[in-house]
Amino acid sequence: MNAGESDQNLEAALAVLRRRAPWILLCFIVATGAAFGFSKLQTKKYTSTASLVFSNTNLAGTVAGLSAASASSPQSLQDTNVELIQIGDMAAKTANQLGHGLTPQSVTNALSISPQGDTSVVNVSATSASPQLAFQIANTYSTIFVDEQQNAGHQYYLSALATLNRQLAKLSPRARSGAQGLALQDRAQSLATLAELPSGTVQTAAAASIPTAPSSPRVARNAVLGAVLGLLLGLGIAFLLERVDQRIREPKDLEAIYGLPLLGVVPTSNAFSRASRRDGATRALPPRESEAFHFIRAHLRYFKVDRNLRTLLVASAASGDGKTTVARNLSIAAAQMGSLVLLVEADLRNPTLAQQFGLDAGPGLADVLIGAASLSSATQIVDIDARSGEASQGRPLAVLVAGATRPPNPGELLESHAMERVLAQAIAAHDLIIIDTAPLTAVSDTFPLLRKVDGVIIVGRLGYDRRDAARQLHQTLAAGGSPLLGVIANAFKVRRNASYGYDYGNTSTNGRMFD
Repeated sequence: MNAGESDQNLEAALAVLRRRAPWILLCFIVATGAAFGFSKLQTKKYTSTASLVFSNTNLAGTVAGLSAASASSPQSLQDTNVELIQIGDMAAKTANQLGHGLTPQSVTNALSISPQGDTSVVNVSATSASPQLAFQIANTYSTIFVDEQQNAGHQYYLSALATLNRQLAKLSPRARSGAQGLALQDRAQSLATLAELPSGTVQTAAAASIPTAPSSPRVARNAVLGAVLGLLLGLGIAFLLERVDQRIREPKDLEAIYGLPLLGVVPTSNAFSRASRRDGATRALPPRESEAFHFIRAHLRYFKVDRNLRTLLVASAASGDGKTTVARNLSIAAAQMGSLVLLVEADLRNPTLAQQFGLDAGPGLADVLIGAASLSSATQIVDIDARSGEASQGRPLAVLVAGATRPPNPGELLESHAMERVLAQAIAAHDLIIIDTAPLTAVSDTFPLLRKVDGVIIVGRLGYDRRDAARQLHQTLAAGGSPLLGVIANAFKVRRNASYGYDYGNTSTNGRMFD
C-alpha cells in the first residue's frame, strides 16, 4: 500500500468518525457514567493480608538424622503450600474464635489464598465490609494455621523420639555402648532438643494490618475501564452503521458508483439554501456556490473536443437531489459567460421554474408540443444580471417552462416527433439547451429524452441518495446507451479548515486538477 492509498484510507476513517461522532460520544458517556454509578452504588469492601513463609529444606529433620523428603519442583511445592493452608478445619476454628456470627462458610468465602510470585511466601487475604473484621479473619486464620503446623512438628519429633527409645530399649548393654547404640543415643538427644523448641515448616512473615482504604469498588479504575469500553463500543457501532448505511457520503463514492467523471461539487450553506428555495431564482448565489457552477460549465468544455454538446439533460435518481437547482444555476453561469442559453423544463408533472423565476406559468413546453403555441411565443426571458444588481456582462437567459396545464400523457409528449422538432428549433436559435427533467426512478417520462440529447449529467445529493438506487439507475442508463457525461455532487459539506477549491472543486475526469 502506497502513501497515497494510506492517506485516503486515513481520510475515509476520519470522515466516518466525524459523521458518527454523536454515537461515539453517546457510548462513551453512557458507559463511563454507568461504570461510575454502578461502582458508587456497590458496598465498600476492605481487604487485609497476612503473609506466611514456608521452609521446605527440613533442616531440623536432617540435623536429627531423619530422612528428607524427595525434592520437588518449585511450582509443585508452591501448589502444595497453598493447598495445605486451605485444607483442614481452620475456617471453623477461626469462626469459633472470632464469633461475630461468623460461620465456617462465611470465613471461607472471605478468604483468598495465593502465592506471592515465585517465592515460598503465601498471602492469606480476607475481605469484608468491615476493615476490623477483615483484619481479624486474616490474622486469626494465619495464626491458627501456624500454631497447628508447629504443634504437628512438635508431635512429629516426640513420635520419632519414642520410636528411637523403643529401639534403644531392645539393645543389649554391650550393643548400646557400641557404634550403633551411640548413634541412636545422639539422634534421640537431638530429637528431645527439637521437641522442646518451636518447630514447623511455616512461620508468619508479616501479620495483617487494619486496612485504611477500601479494596473495592475501585471507582476511578472502573470509570476508566468503562470509558475505554464505551469508546470501543462507540467505534464499533460507528463503523457498523457506516457499513449498513446505504447513503452516498463522498463525491468520490458518487463517481465510483456511476463510473463517470466528477464534473463538479456544489457546496451547501445556509445562504445557498435560501437562494435555492422555490422563489430563490431571483436571489444572487453566494460567491463560493456561484464559482462552483462556473467551474462545472468550464469543465463541460473539455467534452466538446470530441463531440458537439448543444443539448444537455440534467437528471437525478430521486426527487430532492437538487437537479432543478443545478440546471437553473448552470444555465445562468453559461449565460453570464455570453452564451445563448435556453433552459427547458421537461418535468411536466411537477413544474417549479415559473414560480422560481417569477414567470408566467403558461404557455409552456406542453402547449408547444400539442401545437397550441410556438416555441418563440412560449419562451420567456430572464435578465440574470438584474438579480444581483451588477452591470450586464452576459446575455439574458431564455426559459421554457412546463406550462400551466399538466398533460395526462407527459411521457408520450416527450417521446413524440414534436419534441424532436422543438429541440431542433431550439438548437437553431441557441448555443446551449439545458433540460430539467423529472426524477428517473420516480417516473419514466424522462427516458425518451435520453437519446435525443448530446449529453446527460447525473446529479446526486450527498447524504441523501442511496447506493443501491444509484447502482440500479446506472445499470439502466448504461444498458440504454445514454450519452452519459459525468456526475455532479450536490450538498457537499465543506469541512472546517479544508480548502474547497483544492479538495473537490478542481477535480478532473481522471482525478488530476486543472490549472
